[in-house]
Amino acid sequence: MDVSEVSDELFDSLVDQAVEDLPPGVVDHMDNVALFVEPEPPADTPGLLGIYDGIPLTERGGGSFSFVPPDTITLFKNPLIAFAEDVEHLADEILVTIVHEIAHHYGIEEDRLHELGWG
Repeated sequence: MDVSEVSDELFDSLVDQAVEDLPPGVVDHMDNVALFVEPEPPADTPGLLGIYDGIPLTERGGGSFSFVPPDTITLFKNPLIAFAEDVEHLADEILVTIVHEIAHHYGIEEDRLHELGWG
């Protein structure tokens, strides 16, 4: 199958599989984080594969976060498809992008993610 022909249903199933395949321990301390898929990133960031929006755990004080909206991780379907060479590569990139954005939730910066191979 040509990666450009990936349906919404197949893409969603690849996202579901990536969540199931997350490395052990990655989600152990995640709480109140929602995962979304959007077709395109904001116009000022074309080609962006995913984004984390929230308050990283390293920046949270001892105060309560019970009335704070959930942190979000958004995957951008069309740039991920355009980046991928085939469906297997797309599945890999979805997993890498989710792990990358989860790492931002934990307060890990871009340079360190690249050092760890999740850039």
